[in-house]
Amino acid sequence: MKEIDFFDFGAVLILTFILFLIIFIRFLIVSGAYHYAFFFLFRKKFDKRILDHAALKNKQLYKELYWSAISGLIFAVFGILIYFLWSNGDTAIYVDINTYPLWYLPISVLLTLFIQDTYYYWIHRWMHKPSVYRYFHKIHHKSVHTSVLTAFSFHPWETVLQAIILPLIVMFIPMHYYALLFMLLIMTISATINHAGVEVYPSGKYGKWFGHWVIGATHHDQHHRKFNYNFGLYFTFWDKWMGTESPENSSK
Repeated sequence: MKEIDFFDFGAVLILTFILFLIIFIRFLIVSGAYHYAFFFLFRKKFDKRILDHAALKNKQLYKELYWSAISGLIFAVFGILIYFLWSNGDTAIYVDINTYPLWYLPISVLLTLFIQDTYYYWIHRWMHKPSVYRYFHKIHHKSVHTSVLTAFSFHPWETVLQAIILPLIVMFIPMHYYALLFMLLIMTISATINHAGVEVYPSGKYGKWFGHWVIGATHHDQHHRKFNYNFGLYFTFWDKWMGTESPENSSK
């Protein structure tokens, strides 16, 4: 691939805009399909799993769409930054699948998820400090009753905080670019699941074990409703270890 010349401002703007379209359109397709599937196509089957049957106001959805578009643009800027770092040999991203053993592929994904989850837990708690909250996190919490669009609805400063960790990770953690793309897909799907307002994770013995450790819609909905609980991103263990999990979950 051709290296990006960051002095060619026009080319950088075009590439950023193209990546923004890819990110934002992908987000709209994933979130729109998810909402249609569980609120219309499978509504009868999942009706009892919908966390709030109150209709969402168009005003909220329009604002979420607005902030989501800005977030998509910021994510695109950081995506271009990662590409720039990689093209100049400043990341640990590798292309040859044989560079590391195949068993390392899932390890690199899990390690990245753990690092990102740890980083976000503590940043999230920091953003809930009264002196910080209104500058970083208030926009996201205006959606008390969340929707699929809430997944990207952040103040720009919060989006920057969320995005900055990935370039830092790929600079030090070896990742095949397929693993990196898979990570980005997990991020989008996880955010959609957690904000869609319908619990899709299974119940039963194994489902309860899964939900005990992996964050789903119910867990994150409690955060939006109760505010001072459930700060994790993917997993529940930091909330359990730090005593910040909602009593509704910690008692299970």
